[in-house]
Amino acid sequence: MADNIDPHAKDREQLIQILREVEASINAQSLDGMVQQMDAKATVVWANCEVSRGPAEILAYYDRMVKAKGAILTKYTTKAELSGPARFLGDGTVAIADGEMEDEFTPVIRGPFRLRSRWTTTIAKIDGQWKVVGLHLSANVFNNVLLDEAKRALLYAGAAGVVLGMLLCWLLGRLL
Repeated sequence: MADNIDPHAKDREQLIQILREVEASINAQSLDGMVQQMDAKATVVWANCEVSRGPAEILAYYDRMVKAKGAILTKYTTKAELSGPARFLGDGTVAIADGEMEDEFTPVIRGPFRLRSRWTTTIAKIDGQWKVVGLHLSANVFNNVLLDEAKRALLYAGAAGVVLGMLLCWLLGRLL
């Protein structure tokens, strides 16, 4: 039975609490709770490939994208899930976890859309507390709802162009 005891059970509970706090902070449209879970030197690679280093840059990015004048989003929410148990490295003070997210973005210029994405994080035990030191967010750039919408728009535009072209040819034929 002793072989089934997870030496990192308490750490895993703390890491799941960090995940839930980050998720709740994003869904509350305030990243203050998120940056409290992060190391002062944490790096975030956002889904649009921008990089923020440290709490001030993380908060500035979010404000620029969601809150400030000229923001591209009015709202962003997520539901994050782990893909499996965190993996502990070395002496057990560093862990790596990954998972999936179901994101909902509400852009300023259109209605909301959902996008499945992935995340990975590196968490380190610093001064006895687990802190996020790295977070990477990404989405499938080859197959996603935005590309599907663009393909549909191109098909509609192409079909409209053909119909308009045929109508124009018919009109010119009648006039000549």
